[in-house]
Amino acid sequence: SLGHARSDEQWERSMNLLVDNRPEVVPLIKACEALAINRSSVYWRRGRRELNEQQKQANRSRKHCQQSRALTAEERNRLLALFNADEFVDQPPMEIYHTLLERGENLCSISTMHRLLRENKQNGDRRVQRAPQRHAIPRLCATQPNEVWSWDCSKLRTHTTGVYLTLYVVLDLFSRFVVAWMVSRKENSALAQQLMDEATHRYSIKPNQLTIHQDRGSPMIAHRYIDLMGELGVTLSHSRPRVSNDNAMSEAQFKTQKYQPDYPGRFNHVAHATEWCTDYFEWYNFSHHHSGLAGYTPEQVFTGRYKEIAIIKQQALDDRYQANPERFVNGRPVIAMPKEKVLINPISPEELAEGVSNAVNFPTLNRVKEKSTLTLN
Repeated sequence: SLGHARSDEQWERSMNLLVDNRPEVVPLIKACEALAINRSSVYWRRGRRELNEQQKQANRSRKHCQQSRALTAEERNRLLALFNADEFVDQPPMEIYHTLLERGENLCSISTMHRLLRENKQNGDRRVQRAPQRHAIPRLCATQPNEVWSWDCSKLRTHTTGVYLTLYVVLDLFSRFVVAWMVSRKENSALAQQLMDEATHRYSIKPNQLTIHQDRGSPMIAHRYIDLMGELGVTLSHSRPRVSNDNAMSEAQFKTQKYQPDYPGRFNHVAHATEWCTDYFEWYNFSHHHSGLAGYTPEQVFTGRYKEIAIIKQQALDDRYQANPERFVNGRPVIAMPKEKVLINPISPEELAEGVSNAVNFPTLNRVKEKSTLTLN
């Protein structure tokens, strides 16, 4: 605090006064050790006392002090006129400096050029710059299956260099169940429309029931795709540009897929990729004990069978606990259950305190917002 700072300063001054008035037979170093003060501070205070007011002011701030080595006003004006000449008006200081140096002229340093231009507000990028963009943060919340879907595309390499297949995967956010997928030779909005149209009808999605989350790839922001989702009554949520964490569930699924021991790495053709993906998604949905689902499979959570499975798992834990209770130092074990809410970009308490809205499952792309407004009107 200010009071402590002042008391510390007074104490240091008192100690320095004692040092200055010490007996001549006592060395300075011994006096400083006895008084527990820094010898360098004593020398510094002595030096400060020997300065006059003008020197003290110069030491406090050099901003308004005239330097003896500085350019004169005439030299500065001549340099500014040179910088604004037709030859150099669009050139950066580096180019001006070396051009003049090749002519045998060295008028000032590059840093001085920058300083002169900065003082006259003539530095910086002169090109037309796009204003900083602000994108809405997607906030998704799923409390049951078929409330939020997340989808993305991934490239599958083939044995032909530079030729890739495209894998479309649609994931239920609450259960991680893959509700639809497709392998194609190309990536476009027409295929995305076909996949989403079939998936929504297969699971009897009602208007205003489902929110689909995706990134900002070309199929996801195409006008026809957005129009189709609007006709189906599906809310569209889009990730922010270059923020992969906004679609973390889909990205994690692709990593699980491509890190499988039997993943080919390269495929021969579409039929080969389709055959492998068929076996993989069968395993992923019905046999993969998902770490994000407390060890249940996506199918068990999607259908609700996990509650029956939890009873069987809990009984197995109870039997072992009753047989060897001393091995469970924390008491009776309880089986873990999937989360009741699955969130993307949850709202923190600090954001709520700042007045951030707690709305979820809303459109984030301006084009989608505009079309939603026109539909409501």
